[in-house]
Amino acid sequence: MEENIHCREFEVLNLPVHLLDDYTSWLRLRLERKLGTHVVTLNAEMAMLSEKNQELADVIKTADLVIPDGSGVILYLWLRSQRQKRCPGIDLATSILEQIAVKENSYLICFYGGKPQVNALAVQFWQEKRPNLCIIYNHGYLSPEEERKWCNIIKAKQPRLILVGLGVPRQELWIRDHRHLAPEATWMGIGGSFDVWAGVKSRAPQWLIQSYLEWLYRLYQEPWRWRRMLALPQFAWRALDIWH
Repeated sequence: MEENIHCREFEVLNLPVHLLDDYTSWLRLRLERKLGTHVVTLNAEMAMLSEKNQELADVIKTADLVIPDGSGVILYLWLRSQRQKRCPGIDLATSILEQIAVKENSYLICFYGGKPQVNALAVQFWQEKRPNLCIIYNHGYLSPEEERKWCNIIKAKQPRLILVGLGVPRQELWIRDHRHLAPEATWMGIGGSFDVWAGVKSRAPQWLIQSYLEWLYRLYQEPWRWRRMLALPQFAWRALDIWH
């Protein structure tokens, strides 16, 4: 981790979580110094999935920055006397984009993933909000040939920030397999953030977010996720087993 900003590492179900007061500043330094970075946004669902998916577990363990995205991860940390604030991936991505936008010569950014219309609307949202941003983009439903052409564009353009919204674990594995295309870039899996920026979905009310119940609002919006959400009580049980 960056020596200029104090950082600690703590294990959550044998996965590393990096504990920082200011993740944005840490990432900004990495961007300025052209230090290739892979950011993983860890939540309870991903942590439980990694126990069944060794590939995903290996990617998380080798990531440069693993942030505590989910409230379950925060619970796990708090029960072990680690007073860490939650850092939702969409908030971190937003913060970094805002900081890039105020630069006189802003870095080239890449949006990859989501449905075609969603991806385009997410780009439109940011370019209307911050006209200084320069974004290359593509949706996540490419044919093998289209994906090869897209990879060639990334290699040629060398964006400095690459946000990938392909869902877990696909986005983490895709980043692992393609980081060589732009080795100086910061790569970050952002799940459904494009949907929120596009206005297709909304975030939970602030009081739910502050109460660590954003997952409940997501289940309300996407009831089909209930099977995947069964990982949450399993993770909570593991979190409570502090004597294990």
